[in-house]
Amino acid sequence: MAAKGALPSSRPPIARMLRIHEELQDGHLTNCSKLAGKLEVSTKTIMRDLAFMRDQLDLPVEYDSQTYSWRYSYPVKSFPTVQVSEGELLALLVAQKALEQYKGTPYHDQLAHAFEKLSAGLNDRVSFSASSSLGSVSFHHLGLSKADLKDFASLSRAVMQCLEIEFDYTKPNTKAEKRRVQPYHLANRDNSWYLVGYDMNRKDLRNFAVVRMQAVTVTTKKFEKPKDFSPEKHFGKSFGAYVGKGDHKVVVRFKAEVIGLIKERVWHETLETRDLPDGRLEFTLRLDSLDEIQRWILGWGPMAEVVEPKELIEGVRHTAAALGKLYSS
Repeated sequence: MAAKGALPSSRPPIARMLRIHEELQDGHLTNCSKLAGKLEVSTKTIMRDLAFMRDQLDLPVEYDSQTYSWRYSYPVKSFPTVQVSEGELLALLVAQKALEQYKGTPYHDQLAHAFEKLSAGLNDRVSFSASSSLGSVSFHHLGLSKADLKDFASLSRAVMQCLEIEFDYTKPNTKAEKRRVQPYHLANRDNSWYLVGYDMNRKDLRNFAVVRMQAVTVTTKKFEKPKDFSPEKHFGKSFGAYVGKGDHKVVVRFKAEVIGLIKERVWHETLETRDLPDGRLEFTLRLDSLDEIQRWILGWGPMAEVVEPKELIEGVRHTAAALGKLYSS
């Protein structure tokens, strides 16, 4: 009997099947006894693995009675499961660490389980230490949302199962309002979580900040999400989290001193840039709202000049005048 805490002598099932796949893929004449000897398991275990590969993974596994061996009836290029390299596994570890800020959410737990499954199936191919590999990697996010993780779990379940929800929603400086919503999607925008859903009282698609939602109740009433809904389309002309109804062409010119900083990031899907003869950079994009882009432009101070639209120019001018008055003393 194996000592308590000792590691099993055989590889995990997925690792065994990968080895069997390699044998069959190479066209080696092999049988259950040979495979059992190589993998240090019983012939019954090999038989179960072969049956699983044939019946569950739809691999063309067949027994050749003339050669008394197992083979593939036609060439198979790859094993039908997730295969990752050491570099890809390290990238998964980095992603796992990046999600530590959302510890306790369903997504964090699911990622941890997925990583455990992948690493278990690859421990005979890849050797690594999570602590040493990620010791020089860290993440810091400014202004993290304080969303209730219990509500987040309920929202995640409602989105996945297409169940209507009810909740109290409190906007800044207003009283809580009762909402009934068909939840379509959970999105993380600018380090905050938002629920995209159809507001049944207002008959419109809305974004709800999760941190402003209280007393979330998941009902038993099912709904059908529109087939043409996609988060990419929904946020396509949004600079941040707010989705408006307009269609604005925004043109901003940045001074040479900050061009390097501007070019270091992809700011928006519709962004186009142009180098100007005077050394400045012209920054053009299309948005459905001007509120968030205005705050972003003001953050660049005198390094950014709005060229169009007129509403944005007036908004920046008004805020700049108010700042000047505030700090004039």
